[in-house]
Amino acid sequence: MARRSRRTAALVVGAVLLVTTAAPVEAAPGGREAADWVVDLDATALGELLAQGRVTSVGLVKAYRARIDAYEEAYADQPGVNAVIREDPQALAVAARLDAERRHGHVRGPLHGIPILLKDNYDTADLPTSNGSLALRHWRTADDAEQVERLRDAGAIVVAKTNLHEFASGVETISSLGGQTRNPYDQTRNPGGSSGGTGAGLAAAFGAVGLGSDTCGSVRSPAAHNSLVGLRPSLGLSSRFGIAPLSYTQDVGGPMAKSVRDVALVLDATVGYDPDDPSTAASIGRTPRTYTTSLRDNALAGARIGVFTDFMGATEPERPTTSLVRAATGDMAGQGATIVDVPPQPALLAAVEASWVINDEHERDLNRYLARPGSRFPHSLARLEPPRDVVTLADIVTSGQVTPTVLVRLKDRLGRSTGPQDAYHERLARRAEAQRLLATLMAEHDLDALVYPTVPQQAALIGQPQPSGRSCALAANTGFPALTVPAGFTPDGMPVGVELLGTPFSEPTLLGLGFDYEQATRHRRPPTSTPPLA
Repeated sequence: MARRSRRTAALVVGAVLLVTTAAPVEAAPGGREAADWVVDLDATALGELLAQGRVTSVGLVKAYRARIDAYEEAYADQPGVNAVIREDPQALAVAARLDAERRHGHVRGPLHGIPILLKDNYDTADLPTSNGSLALRHWRTADDAEQVERLRDAGAIVVAKTNLHEFASGVETISSLGGQTRNPYDQTRNPGGSSGGTGAGLAAAFGAVGLGSDTCGSVRSPAAHNSLVGLRPSLGLSSRFGIAPLSYTQDVGGPMAKSVRDVALVLDATVGYDPDDPSTAASIGRTPRTYTTSLRDNALAGARIGVFTDFMGATEPERPTTSLVRAATGDMAGQGATIVDVPPQPALLAAVEASWVINDEHERDLNRYLARPGSRFPHSLARLEPPRDVVTLADIVTSGQVTPTVLVRLKDRLGRSTGPQDAYHERLARRAEAQRLLATLMAEHDLDALVYPTVPQQAALIGQPQPSGRSCALAANTGFPALTVPAGFTPDGMPVGVELLGTPFSEPTLLGLGFDYEQATRHRRPPTSTPPLA
């Protein structure tokens, strides 16, 4: 595993965990405060401190690196978060350049000098992109992913690339290259997935904001399990170019952060048309100058919110989550929203369930991605299966360098993209039906958003399956946007997310509703297993 060596010293004093590191956290303005700030503050607040000269970007990178050193691997009585696949060795140099720009009066925007995390299925020209797989540990691409390039242009600093459920094919975040990522709120539990490395890394304060990908809940699930805000954007809002695909017609890339405002800042930097992703043509004329203008603390006043009762589980494991989401709707009503219980929707759910196309599309879409010009890879991998000059899913399967449970799924997808396609086209037709039924439901009830639990149960213990329910597919299989916001904690102390779903390109509305709820409740709190460094 390509990780730099770390030295960790930990001491438990009473009930307080104190961790010391060999190197100082900050050699510039901010000093000791930076160690606390990166735990408690979001990117918006850190940007204000940078503007005031109270901290530098170099100081922030050092603070985040110190936390990775302290908490990534085993320490004290904890097994370690294990969220990082690879740190960016150039992060400090980039931070120094951005600090120099700031001193000379050039500030690129609110993300100037802000350290970020990237799921390791986002291309980075200067670092390998592994998809979490030993088979692709040396995979290099010629370019950054479009969203990564836009964030770098906005002044963001890549601190690390994070673990994922291998090939984004699961929800517990385990991979042959990265191992098992753990939830900082309880390191015996999983962090959600497949973008669990980004979620756990942000919760443990390894970076300020991050990017994940979402084919069915892979941004929203780890956001919910780590007390974060996560957005699955409308299909076509942001470019997928340079994100290793799972399913081209379902994949999106989206932000995770500590606050709704931070999500809006990432959107401002990343949305819009990209000729390398034709789906983004749909965004033309449908993005605001800035998403921050929709962040009002009275956005819920007069809004109509529909409770999607089909997803309000009543089993014993589901009750704590359902109770918190019901409380969330009460809080929304207290802010002036009208709450409407939507009756069961069997036809809609049947259409959603019948429109899964991941198995149909994965081999086709991954092979196209792997064949992109300029990609570099071990030729020994490409030679395993024909054709012998490019890497394909068949090569990856034959290599066997994939975590066993994912390898079974990959084997099942071989040949699906090249075989008879009648069933696939039927599933796409059912998707169009699901889109129509969902739009009709929202129109008939005059809804600004639907609300339901992001995940029906709290994060499962590692080694046990994570019930993900059907809620992830409502947005994923229709392309409608969905925002998850922290809704509180179960009696076990595990975070729960409440999800707001809107019509295509209604992100300003969703962000406004989520911001109002967030400001009224302020449920997020950092995990105790990764406290500020001393």
